[in-house]
Amino acid sequence: MNRRDVLLRAVQKYDFALYDLMLYLDTHPNCREALMLYRKYRKERANAVEEYTRKYGPIEALQSKAEHKWDWGQGPYPWEREAN
Repeated sequence: MNRRDVLLRAVQKYDFALYDLMLYLDTHPNCREALMLYRKYRKERANAVEEYTRKYGPIEALQSKAEHKWDWGQGPYPWEREAN
């Protein structure tokens, strides 16, 4: 597995954990441990996304920096095998 795959999987891992924690916090809003874990994973996800986009380009369409032409659809997308 190359560095690009590792970073993309890290983002996916954090996305899953964050979504799960959001659901938990919806029913346990006063759980400090879950909130601390949510903040930690949110920061780690942001770091992984920042490193990935700096090295390989945007992961999400909202990260596209297109000024004169929309470039998000110019694939391959990060999750497609050709991108790896």
